[in-house]
Amino acid sequence: MRSSTVKRETKETQIELTLNLDGSGKYSIDTPVGFLNHMLETFSKHSLIDLEVLASGDVHVSHHHTVEDVGIVLGTAVKEALGDKKGIRRFGHAIIPMDEALALCSIDISGRPLLFYDDLGLRGKITNFDFELMEEFFKGFTLYSGMTIHLKTLAGKNLHHIAESLTKALAVALRQAVEFDPRRKDTPSTKGSL
Repeated sequence: MRSSTVKRETKETQIELTLNLDGSGKYSIDTPVGFLNHMLETFSKHSLIDLEVLASGDVHVSHHHTVEDVGIVLGTAVKEALGDKKGIRRFGHAIIPMDEALALCSIDISGRPLLFYDDLGLRGKITNFDFELMEEFFKGFTLYSGMTIHLKTLAGKNLHHIAESLTKALAVALRQAVEFDPRRKDTPSTKGSL
C-alpha cells in the first residue's frame, strides 16, 4: 500500500495529513476554510486517493497560510507515498467540464517541480474565499510533489465552477499518473530515476 502521513507545524498553521494512493476516494477533511474542505473532498473523490486532513491556522489574518500549507503538505505526502516510482504510468491528463467552466490538467511526475497555471486572470470571492488562493494551493502542491503540472482554465465565468473544474482535472490526471502500468516494471525514465 502506497501511503504516507505528514505533519507540518509553523507559527501560522498546524496540519496533519494522511493519504493512500491506492484507495477508493474516502475522505475525512477538517480545516477552518470551508471552501478548501470542499475542494479537498472533491480531490479525494475523483483521484480515488483516500485522504484525511486535520488543519488549523491563522485564518483571523487570512486564509492564505492555511490554503498554501495544506497544498505543501499534500504534495509532500504524495511524493513520499510514490516512493521509487517504479511501475507508475508517470503521465496523466484530463479536460474536465463543470457547467460553463472547462479546465485542462497535464501532469508529469518528473522530479522537476514546475507549475504552468492560467485562470484567465479572474479574481473575486467564493463566499469568503479568495479565488486567487487556488493558485497558491496548486503552487504548494506542485513544488513539494516534484511534478511538472500544466493547469489551465479553458473557459468559464463562475469562480466556484472554475475552481472545482481545476481541482477535478488535477485529481483525474493525478489518478492516471500514479497508477501502475501492468507492462512496466522499471522506473519510467531513460535516466533510470525520477
